[in-house]
This record gives sequence, C-alpha cells and structure tokens, in this order.
Amino acid sequence: MHNKIVYSIAGATGAALLSWRTLFPWIGEDVTVLKASLAVAKVMKAALENGRPFIDTFEEQVVKHGKKPLIIFDDNIYTYEFINEQANRVANIVKTWGVSCGDTVAILITNEPAFVWTTLGLQKLGIVSANINYHLKLDQLVHSVVNSEAKALIVGAGEHLFHSLSEVRDKLCDIPVYVQGVQSGDLPPEYISFDDLMSRSLPVPVDKNVRSSVTPFSTACLIFTSGTTGFPKPAVVTHLKIFGLSAMIKLVHAGPDDVVYVPLPLYHSAAGGIGLYGTIGSGCTMVLRRKFSATKFWDDCRKYNVTIIQYIGELCRYLLGQPKHHLDGVHSIRAAIGNGLRSDIWKKFQHRFRIPLICEFYGATEGTGMTFNISNTPGAIGRLSPVLKFIRPPDFYQTLVKYDYATAEPLRDKQGRCIEIRAGEKGLFISSIPQMQTDAGVKFYKASDAVNKKKIIHNAFTNGDLFFNSGDLFYLDKNYFVYFADRIGDTFRWKGENVSTTEVANILTQASFVQDANVYGVHIPGHDGQAGMAAITLRGSEPISADSLKTLAKICQDNLPSYARPLFLRIQKEASITATFKQQKFNLVEEGFDPAKVRDPLYYLNHENHQYIPVTSELYAQLLTKSKL
Repeated sequence: MHNKIVYSIAGATGAALLSWRTLFPWIGEDVTVLKASLAVAKVMKAALENGRPFIDTFEEQVVKHGKKPLIIFDDNIYTYEFINEQANRVANIVKTWGVSCGDTVAILITNEPAFVWTTLGLQKLGIVSANINYHLKLDQLVHSVVNSEAKALIVGAGEHLFHSLSEVRDKLCDIPVYVQGVQSGDLPPEYISFDDLMSRSLPVPVDKNVRSSVTPFSTACLIFTSGTTGFPKPAVVTHLKIFGLSAMIKLVHAGPDDVVYVPLPLYHSAAGGIGLYGTIGSGCTMVLRRKFSATKFWDDCRKYNVTIIQYIGELCRYLLGQPKHHLDGVHSIRAAIGNGLRSDIWKKFQHRFRIPLICEFYGATEGTGMTFNISNTPGAIGRLSPVLKFIRPPDFYQTLVKYDYATAEPLRDKQGRCIEIRAGEKGLFISSIPQMQTDAGVKFYKASDAVNKKKIIHNAFTNGDLFFNSGDLFYLDKNYFVYFADRIGDTFRWKGENVSTTEVANILTQASFVQDANVYGVHIPGHDGQAGMAAITLRGSEPISADSLKTLAKICQDNLPSYARPLFLRIQKEASITATFKQQKFNLVEEGFDPAKVRDPLYYLNHENHQYIPVTSELYAQLLTKSKL
C-alpha cells in the first residue's frame, strides 16, 4: 500500500505534466513541489515499512557519526556519542521508577543539551515525554502537567524554573519531581536531585526489547498548544509524525555537512521537531541557543559556519529592525526554513541578508496536512493546484473549502458536501485523515473524545470520509499559491505563539471589578500575527481607576506568559454580544485600538513599567511605527 502511495504520485506526473506546461505555465512549480514531496514520502514510507520508532534512527546515526558534533551550545561541543551516553544514563534512571512503555513523564526544561538527552532517554524506554512550555505559570502549569497524566516530572536547571514549580508544588498531587542542575543537599525534601542520579547511573545501552511494543502510530511526545478550552492542550505527536517532521529539513536538501541554527524553543514542534529531529535524521550539527538574540544571531551564524537557519516571522522582523551592518550578508547560510514570514518583509529580509532559498511551510502540530513553498514566492505557504490535488492519493488529499466564521465549520451544498473554493477566494484548510491513522485510532489530543471529535469533518466529499479541520484560513491566488489569512475559533497568533482568548479572559475576570472580558487579536501594521486586546466591562458604574489598571497589569504578569498578555484594553459600558448572548468580536476587531474610531477608554501595556497607560492620538501614531512591541 505504501509503495503505491509513493510511486503512484511519481507515475502520475511524467509526460502528462510536461505536455501541459504550455497551457498551464505554473506546472513547473508543481513539478518542484512533487520532487520535494517524494523526499519526505520516502522517509515516511521507510518508517511505516520498518515499523520502528525514531529513536532507532538516532542510535544508527550515533554509529555513523559518533565523534561528530550533534549540538554546539555555549561554545561547548556535544557529540552524537556523548548525547547517546547521557540518554542511556537517563533511560537507566527512569526504568527504576516503575513506569512502563507508553507511560508519560513530563519535562520542564529550557533550551539546553539536557532537553535533548532527557527526551531521547525517555524514548529509549518507549516513554512519552510531555514537553511543557517553560513560560507557563500557576494554573496553566498545573493544568499541563496534570492533564498529561505524567507519572513523574523532570525540571531543568535554573532558578526561574524552580520558582515557577515551587509556586504550584502542592497542586501536583503525588507526582514525584526531579530537578536538574542542583544536588540533593540544596533541595527541599519534596524534591529529588536528578544530577545525583545521573552521577550514579551507567551509560550502558538499554535493550531495544523494552520498547518492542512501540509502533509508528504510538505516541512519542506531547506538545502543548492553545485551544478553545481555555488552557493548553496536549497535542499527540506519534513516532510517524516525528519522522515526517525530521524529513521536512530535506526540503532544503539538508545533509551531514550542514550546520543548523536553532534559537527557537525546543518544546515546540518547529525547533523540537524539524530542528532537532531534522538534524538527527540528516546527520547534521545543530547550533542551539538558550533563547533568540537579534544582536547575536548573525555573529553566531558566522562563528559556527551555519548553513541552514530556522525562523518564525517575528524573528525575521526583529533581525530587520537591527541597524544595518556591512557584514549582514557575510555568512555561509544557503537556506532558511520556517513559518510566518510575511510578504511585506520577505524580499527585504532575503535581499539584505542574502538568503538564497527561503522554505516557508505550514503544518499544525496535531494536524494531518502540510504545505510548503520552496519557490521563493514571497508570503506563500505552499501550493494547492488542481494538478497536485488530482495526483494526491485520497488518504493525503488537502484542500480549501467555504466556511462559517461563527462556527468554524465548513459550509455544505444541497447534497451535504463541502464546497471547494476557487482561485482568488479565501477558504478553510482541511486535510484527509489517512485510513491507516483511522485504523490505529484517531486522536489529535490527549484529551476527551469530545475535544478530538470537534476536529473531525465527516462525509466531506464522499460517504465515510474523514477530514481534519485546521481552523485556519488560506487565500488561494490565480497561480495556486496559498497564503495564510486568519485563524478562526478561539485562538489568535502573536510572537509565534497561539493565544487562547478563553484562557486570557478567565485570567482577567479574576479581578473583582471585572464583569466580563471579551478577548481578541488585532492587527498592527508591520507586525506578524495579532496583538492581544480585551474589551472589558466593569461591575458598577464607576470608571476604571489607576489602581484597577495596576491590578490588571499585575494579574496578567503573574498568570500569563508575556506573549499572551493583552497589549490593549478597551473599557466598555456594555458588553458586545449577539442575539444568542455570544460575545461579538467582529466590530471590535475592525475598530482595533484607533482612538479616532473607538469612543471607549483605551489603554496600552507599557513594557517599561508594566502598567496600562491611555492610548492618545500621539501614542497611537507611535505604536504604528514601532518595530517591536
């Protein structure tokens, strides 16, 4: 079956595509996409045929590249062999905890080599790693750990991580907590030093039989995304999906001679999937940074002879915001891979920093579809041409359909089928759920069946078919390139992170004087995504006071990651609701934070003093020209 998938795609092209080149000038772009798709399909096919987890690939690469650097971090070199030895130590520790293959262990670790060997050590046992976002605090942190059903929690080095955890330790029930970077004598009795255990653990390999029950459809890790429930949801990432993520870097022809620069958080599927697993799968070296720095970015790339960089759109904008330098284009980079690079800065970024190839992709962590643009077409995230859709097997069909913004569901025709859009229109991106995934059990999130069923579209085009509802809107141009347009439902994207409107609203309404909070995203010229804004109604008739504004700023700072804190507040006398008492956002989004359009009091979160200040006409004009918010 899997041979048919790969070879039927290739066989369907040939002379037919070439003969159409005259009638369809964009057919050459389809051929380019097809060739790249086959490279990814080859990796996926091998994984299915071998029926093994990704950790086997890592161990094979250790044999091939043992003395080669896998990670360069803070000027230290960590070879494939050393990372493997550390992972073996982790595995030998964890197997004494009484956890079984398929159980979950949560990890709360920042960008550092320990994240890598801890994750790989868990995979050696067939243990699922729940990769917790280390920016989370209080209830969000508790929710993530508890809902992962973790048998234990491993916390990375760093006082800020330990402080975040210590605030909620009593809410984690009986989950044992192991702390890296500190010895037992320096820890309270309710914590266990992981470093002490590592010093006594042997780096001997673990027998592969302990993970013999793991298949490509088994869960490898949980990656947390913001969704409609108001708290981060653990998206299920299978071993097959890891193979797919690792193959993405082959879109830019990565190989053993490449050096990949990764300044993005490893708990995300971009850096932790494409960056880390792509590096391993292609035998590359990864330069890992603890966090992104616009001032150090190009110096690092030159220092370590980086050939491939990972990005999100906001990262590129920050780099463009730096003063021009005569060394801007002096480096060894041949390709950039990432998502969110908008067309308005694409050419500026590519020209100023002399990047030969930009590979922009789209793919939801929990989803079944993927698009990519390797044509250097500014702003495009991929292609959905009639030819590509025609030659795709039914199990891998993806398209754009008309939608209902209010319900985030596809519109149906008189026969009850989804309605595909035409070029020049905007549509909801949906992708088929392969039969093999259906047979293994469809589960996008480690959550209730109701949450998973909400993402499934039944009978989209034929009786019995199943499609994944991405909740994302794309625009299709006349040449069949697609562009990300918007996200419907209860999330918006800011600084490369998904922000749940429900989650933020629940935090704001903790203030005793807040009656209701309607949270949404607003576009700011020159910035990617949407900045958070909240329309708030107060209890009573008194106007909001300076003390109340300070309280709101403090609540947001204590309970929300920086990217989720509303940049703007709008104080309304009455809440905007529909006839069915649902929050109305459309007019609010349209008016934004322009004091010329909004008659209600408006406030902006000043990052210098972490306080909300009034939005005046002068401040509004300044915000429209600021490169960083």
